Amino acid sequence: MRIRKTASPDRNPNLRTPEQLRTLAEQASAELSAASAEQLVAWVAENFDTGVVAVACSMADAVLPQLVADQLPGVDVLFLDTGYHFAETYATRNEVAGALDVTIVDVLPEQTVAEQDVALGTDLFARDPGACCAARKVAPLHRALRSYELWFTGVRRDEAPTRINTPLIEWDERNQLVKVNPLAAWSFDELQDYAAAHSVVLNPLLTQGYPSIGCAPCTKQVSAGDDPRSGRWAGLEKTECGLHL
Repeated sequence: MRIRKTASPDRNPNLRTPEQLRTLAEQASAELSAASAEQLVAWVAENFDTGVVAVACSMADAVLPQLVADQLPGVDVLFLDTGYHFAETYATRNEVAGALDVTIVDVLPEQTVAEQDVALGTDLFARDPGACCAARKVAPLHRALRSYELWFTGVRRDEAPTRINTPLIEWDERNQLVKVNPLAAWSFDELQDYAAAHSVVLNPLLTQGYPSIGCAPCTKQVSAGDDPRSGRWAGLEKTECGLHL
């Protein structure tokens, strides 16, 4: 089992320049617009060293880490440890670390939950969920990505209206690296079929009414047939944590 914590690194001076990476992303986006998930991972394996590639994973399932690790063994898998996750999510992280040839990297906020409560008041997630996500997800991931040239995400177009135009490969302007979304064209059923066919580690909450799993205080169960993300920030206008905006 390989799990390590992140620091707050400066940009790795050995990485290719943003201009070089942007050009590579734009060329690949045009050439691979109809590629399969496996073909996209193969392109990454041909053009990037494993050490400069990261996989973002919420630990709802291990489909993306397993798909990537098949061709990039030892790849870093970034887990945003907000301090608010379900116990089942932490257990899934540990199971993934033991089952796959990956290194789990716990990406930590600058403040613990207790420190944030002192600085900003208790239950910031209830009073200002946008600020809580920014501090505990967006900013820590931005710092962590300074060490990489490319990151994989599990974003799918069918998850929400805000994601319907997600490309397979894109230039991430905010984080200044290549972003690959190999599952973008997959449906939830295709995800489940892949998981079943490849014995993928799954978070047990998926079968308990939580088709989309985030932090425990901000994630509710949903009824069968409802929008799978309707349990995230239920009752609020908020629909995204900000990582993919």
